[in-house]
Amino acid sequence: MYDLAVIGAGPYGLSVAAHAAAAGLDLRVFGRVMASWRDHMPGGMFLKSEPWSSNLSHPGSGHTLGQYAAAHGFEAVHGRPIPVDAFAGYGAWFAGRAVPAVDERTVTLVAPADGGFRVRTADGEEVRARTVVLAVGVMPFRDVPAPLAALPAGLCTHSSGHRDLGAFAGTDVAVVGAGQAALETATLLAELGARPVLVARTRRLRWNTLPAPLDRPLPRAMRTPHSGLGTGWSTWVWAELPGAVRRLPARTRRRRADTALGPAGAWWLRERYEGRVPELLGRTVRAAQVRPDGRVRLELRGPDGTRSALDTGHVVAATGFTPDLERLHLLDDTLGRTLRLSPGTRAPVLSAAFESSHPGLFFAGLLSAPTFGPAMRFVHGATYTAARLVTGVRRHLRTTPRRPALPQPARPLPAPEPTAGAGH
Repeated sequence: MYDLAVIGAGPYGLSVAAHAAAAGLDLRVFGRVMASWRDHMPGGMFLKSEPWSSNLSHPGSGHTLGQYAAAHGFEAVHGRPIPVDAFAGYGAWFAGRAVPAVDERTVTLVAPADGGFRVRTADGEEVRARTVVLAVGVMPFRDVPAPLAALPAGLCTHSSGHRDLGAFAGTDVAVVGAGQAALETATLLAELGARPVLVARTRRLRWNTLPAPLDRPLPRAMRTPHSGLGTGWSTWVWAELPGAVRRLPARTRRRRADTALGPAGAWWLRERYEGRVPELLGRTVRAAQVRPDGRVRLELRGPDGTRSALDTGHVVAATGFTPDLERLHLLDDTLGRTLRLSPGTRAPVLSAAFESSHPGLFFAGLLSAPTFGPAMRFVHGATYTAARLVTGVRRHLRTTPRRPALPQPARPLPAPEPTAGAGH
């Protein structure tokens, strides 16, 4: 029986696995390495976060994005965005140096078993582990608004469903949303020859500003400190003090997890976007239907109740991700129903060490955001998570007795050898 099974091989799963391996735990890691970044983001996208805040976590000082960049002929410096493909390569490089061999099979079941858990893969193999970390990323939690969800898959997709947007060249595409995914998807579509239009509830798009230099006079640095998610004291709290966020009242945590660090476009995208992508702002999608000619008609409502319609060839829902245990189908039914939930959410209640109400079952990443705040929606949150979670795993392993070994039949004692001088 393994000490730990890590389900997921993105930034959170790899960071947890690196800390567990360094602690000497016997572990298995499952999942396609950096799958979200390799399979679900179009070529040409960039990281929104700064390179120095995009490191995967390792208990040593090595294995940083900067070190990977230096070894592969590019720079990872403040104020210069990193291509998503380069970041995916960094994750694979990190996995090869800091993590035991990753089993890329899909896990289909996690269920309680005597002394721990059963973990079953898609081909039917089962392994046992005393503890499990679910670091499954965001793909199970894609959010598509109800009016769009009924459209056929060929006419409506989530923004995470595309690796190559060039297939939409010459096509009218409505992109629904106002965050970085929506703005960058719409921009790439325009650059690749499609005809996008952005549809968003907000009346005004928000854009991040050019990041302040890392080296600044002390008074200015004190007024607007840097953090892994941006500048300013409120952002610094969300980014650097997730443990303090966990102590806030549940209602406050829930509201801040939903609204802090809200939708905004990266500073480096604005010039590429503006003037190239038409906008329908202040519009809510009220209904969607397939027209007789195979196109989609979106029924929109403005802030004053005015109704309008938009006909398009395809809809991309760049509408984010919602943590919801009911969408995590790999959990055993009994386990899924008995986990305590954070009030007002469909995410699990978690201890300071990321342990759920079922002893030995830990969560990392998006499902921990309602407890620890919006940092858990970003790569930067993996640094806070990994060390504390592995400390919790080790504590659980020390306080939970191992499964007793079955008694073995006694072996016959060997015959004594003749002593020197013995004879007839």
